[in-house]
Amino acid sequence: MAGSLGWGGVPSHPWRKMALPFGRCLRLCSWGAKRLGIAVTEARRGISFKLEEKTAHSSLALFRGDTGVKYGLVGLEPSKVALNVERFREWAVVLADTAVTSGRHYWEVTVKRSQQFRIGVADVDMSRDSCIGADDRSWVFTYAQRKWHTMLANEKAPIEGIGQPEKVGLLLEYEAQKLNLVDVNQVSVVHTIQTDFRGPVVPAFALWDGELLTHSGLEVPEGL
Repeated sequence: MAGSLGWGGVPSHPWRKMALPFGRCLRLCSWGAKRLGIAVTEARRGISFKLEEKTAHSSLALFRGDTGVKYGLVGLEPSKVALNVERFREWAVVLADTAVTSGRHYWEVTVKRSQQFRIGVADVDMSRDSCIGADDRSWVFTYAQRKWHTMLANEKAPIEGIGQPEKVGLLLEYEAQKLNLVDVNQVSVVHTIQTDFRGPVVPAFALWDGELLTHSGLEVPEGL
């Protein structure tokens, strides 16, 4: 059957009338995926995670819907903590519940009354007898004695140009093999760790006093 003339005199065909704009098609695909219970990641928005209680050392307690962690000098009695092979046994560490295998992801950490902590990423299967920063399967920024350092395989390197802000950002660039410490006030990268990712990694946290509160599911800020 002959088609009628379309815009600009170009012959149109019945199948052309059935075609959907790409944007609408993508929205329908996303809607369908959500209806089927499949997670859909929005463009430019980073991972959304909570802290995984089953990985938390017995000295740590989670709060605010498992988005925050606080340190207790005594902590929970080990006998009262559910036995789990994923729990850190020697060090005050907790991992997030969502792994990253690709993309650029940004999250922030609010620091409350803590003078000694570590933030970064780690292999999902790192040793539960180790501490993040102490082996070569985790990459962290550490704050202690009012100074910032990078830390990998127990080797430290000083970071200049940042004090003790109430909130810092982390930008993970998986394909570029980079982890960036971000000044949230200036919206600028303070320091970059060149990583060596070999598989899935998760946000990782350690602290020896005070509290850390995480903020995830954020868009990567403009300019980063």
